[in-house]
Amino acid sequence: MSRPQALILDLDGTLVDTLGDFVAVLDLTLADLGLPAVGRNFVERTIGRGGEHLVRQTLAHVGAKAGLFDHAWSLYQAHYADVNGAHAAVYPGVVEGLALLSELRLPLAVLTNKPAAPARELLRRKGLDGYFRHVFGGDDFPRKKPDPLPLLRTCEALGQPPSATWMVGDSRNDAEAAHGLSLIHI
Repeated sequence: MSRPQALILDLDGTLVDTLGDFVAVLDLTLADLGLPAVGRNFVERTIGRGGEHLVRQTLAHVGAKAGLFDHAWSLYQAHYADVNGAHAAVYPGVVEGLALLSELRLPLAVLTNKPAAPARELLRRKGLDGYFRHVFGGDDFPRKKPDPLPLLRTCEALGQPPSATWMVGDSRNDAEAAHGLSLIHI
């Protein structure tokens, strides 16, 4: 393998352990709706495809009425803005790794399915925002990971072809997006 010319990093579960944030936000949202809380294990199995997916799956899990999504989504977003980062921790070694990559002058970007504004705010609250040339969220492109389009656009923003860019992530979505991108550029 040749040395990468740029790196794309996922956020939740890769740079920052945000599971506690999701559990807290869902608990607040469900309490507002008069619905039972879901456990940490359920949230851990359900996260990774964006907030809308998480809320829909949670509502289905607790047996909520189908038409409740819009109200639940609004509550979720409001609570997330308040909670963002409060129950999250930067993984050990992340700051040191980002500092090393900065010394190597590798252009870095974050690509997450989380909406861009809360992603940027989380990075700011955790002191990681200064390391990245770009931060793209799930609302920055017409499709989200696992579709390869966000990776392709992020490579373009970094000024490097996909063949010279490495993606670091923690989920099947990240792997499927990277695999899909490799199929496009064979």
